[in-house]
Amino acid sequence: MIKRLNLLIIFGSLLTTGVYAQQPSPEDQIVNDAISRESALLQALQTLKPVAETYIQDVVRDNDFGTAPAKDHYFLGRIDLSHGLTQTSYLPRNNEGAGHLDLFSRFLTIHYLPKGFAQMMLIDGTEFDRDHYDFEFLRKEFLGEVRTLVFAVHPRKGSGTGRFDGNIWIEDRGCNIVRFNGIYNGSSAGKMYLHFDSWRINAGPDLWLPYESYSEESHLSDAMKLHTVHFKAVTRFWGYGGPGERLGSELTNLVVQTDKVEDKSSEAADPSPVESLHAWQRLSEDNILDRLERAGLVSKRGGIDKVLETVVNNIAVTNDLSLPDVRARVLLTTPIETFTIGRTIVISRGMLDTLPDEASLAAILAHELAHIALGHSTSTDFAFSDRVRFDDTQIFEHFKLARTPIEEEAANQKAVQLLLNSPYKDKLGQAGLFLKALSSESARLPYLNKPLLGDKLVENHNVRRLAALMENAPQLQTTRVDQIAALPLGARTRLDPWTDDLEMVAMRPVPLAAASEKLPFEITPIYLHLRYQDSHPNQQAAVDTQAPPAAGN
Repeated sequence: MIKRLNLLIIFGSLLTTGVYAQQPSPEDQIVNDAISRESALLQALQTLKPVAETYIQDVVRDNDFGTAPAKDHYFLGRIDLSHGLTQTSYLPRNNEGAGHLDLFSRFLTIHYLPKGFAQMMLIDGTEFDRDHYDFEFLRKEFLGEVRTLVFAVHPRKGSGTGRFDGNIWIEDRGCNIVRFNGIYNGSSAGKMYLHFDSWRINAGPDLWLPYESYSEESHLSDAMKLHTVHFKAVTRFWGYGGPGERLGSELTNLVVQTDKVEDKSSEAADPSPVESLHAWQRLSEDNILDRLERAGLVSKRGGIDKVLETVVNNIAVTNDLSLPDVRARVLLTTPIETFTIGRTIVISRGMLDTLPDEASLAAILAHELAHIALGHSTSTDFAFSDRVRFDDTQIFEHFKLARTPIEEEAANQKAVQLLLNSPYKDKLGQAGLFLKALSSESARLPYLNKPLLGDKLVENHNVRRLAALMENAPQLQTTRVDQIAALPLGARTRLDPWTDDLEMVAMRPVPLAAASEKLPFEITPIYLHLRYQDSHPNQQAAVDTQAPPAAGN
């Protein structure tokens, strides 16, 4: 919290300077203030290193759905704006990257660059001012609860390439730019800029942080004009506060008890060997989770974890399982996966977003609970704190949390037993339907189905987890409007990009007019319900996503 307050003080002080030679019009004054705010935000962002995740789907024409995913791509890393925009990848280097292609192949191939998508968090990283841009007032518009003024922005003649050309939305309370939609000018055969729609959310007084950007092109061609690609992409930004901010918040909330403490040492006893073993296992488990959280990969523990633990408890209680200290956490990444770290069940944000109902969620969690019930342990190597002291870029090299085939098969059998004795036993057909849908898309969307830390749910069209649930599941009928096997990405969760708090979104039922609106596992355009943080004092950076939900859910 101390770091954020200092950032806001610096941010505010940068806006107090500047005197205009003549009294500007109201529209000109708003633009001038917005330019000052944008400059201050850029300077503030240069002190931070947020996480950036980009997920891309190439799409093709489809007779039933208009378009359908055909291929996907994935980037994950941290952004550094201190010396221009640079991005450090968390992912192992791909041996088939552009740097390994011969010159001729590069001209015949379209390559997506993660830096290009990360750049969409900024209108102009160097010179967003009246010397380089013209502004034209268009209209007033509400974005959720925030009233904005919309301006057209055009680069001035001779201002150079890479300048933003499009519309900006300026909120009228503090003149911060909360949305911008357009393209950077000056594309060439070897360097093509993409259209994008970028959104920010309120994370503090007069602090609007880049949150998500959506990009789409229907006729993107290679340098030789031989290949054309239609794609959709979403880039998410979070982890602005960093571990220091969370630690500072914990320290400021520390309460020191001044009451006299009674000495009960005579009643104390050393832990038993089994208790010592459990404590050692929990130490390793906590060290791994803490390292993932410090890297911005696991959400801060909060309400969403309690929701997941309630579902786990429903299964455990009805099966008379005595498993104390079972916890749940959320991996903030898009690839669909779940795994266990000791007695902690971890589920990815992408999995949470696409599961259609509670029974499907229960089935996925039951598989991980089965690993815990069967005593499938995690290595305790990381109980030694020095073993988690490595760079963020090495996380996926150090943490290998996949299970052996024997353990996976045993957990599959145990999970089915647990589910048949659970409150969800009569609704398992929907879970089987979700697995069928995931299997049908696995070949076209390999990166969505490629886990970062755990095991694959589907491999080569073969469902490796809970396949027995598909036997009694309905037939997958993708053209039926009333059959919702899976939801679009981004449909269920919202994230505070400063604190990494994650919450579930209550979706409104929206009747679907056609099968093309079901969009299972697909990227959808971003449209946020913006609000000021102080309008909901008990919530942090609340945002409602309005992706098309399943009818009746």
